[in-house]
Amino acid sequence: MSMLTTVLAILVALEHLYIMFLETIATSSESTSRVFGISIDQLKSKTIATLLKNQGVYNGLIAILLLVAVWQQDLLWTRLLLGYVVLVALYGSLTSKPNIILKQGGLAILGLICSFI
Repeated sequence: MSMLTTVLAILVALEHLYIMFLETIATSSESTSRVFGISIDQLKSKTIATLLKNQGVYNGLIAILLLVAVWQQDLLWTRLLLGYVVLVALYGSLTSKPNIILKQGGLAILGLICSFI
């Protein structure tokens, strides 16, 4: 696996750890409100907080799996996980906000492309 693919995959993992932090720990913070475009009052709702925390666990586990794949220098699993991130970002861009494909999927797209070079 190239150094560039490794660095990009690690950056994707760090991005997902940050998202996990926002969703599970800083659930009703100003940063979370700004990043997700949800008012602080809505973020304080028990239902929204529960949903975000659940989603945060998924993001954290994806980050951990990506870091393990990079640590093991497993190109197949790194590609699969980067592809997963791209597909989820694509879904988000189609169903929520179009710029999600670049915000959440941009680094993963670059990492995936670099993994084939």
